[in-house]
Amino acid sequence: MDHLSTFAEGAPWFVGWGTLALINAALAQGKNRSGLLWFLLSLLFGPLATLLLVVLPKVRGNLF
Repeated sequence: MDHLSTFAEGAPWFVGWGTLALINAALAQGKNRSGLLWFLLSLLFGPLATLLLVVLPKVRGNLF
């Protein structure tokens, strides 16, 4: 039972981190970047990946 209570205390961190990763994936796709790549980067770096996504410009499409 002790392990269950320890996990329950850390659960909000996992939920918040996962939600941030999903938001970053959507934000990346909105800027024409790979959603999967940014999802994985967000799982590793969290808010730092969000900051990078906000600062980076949108990827331009083909000129022709």
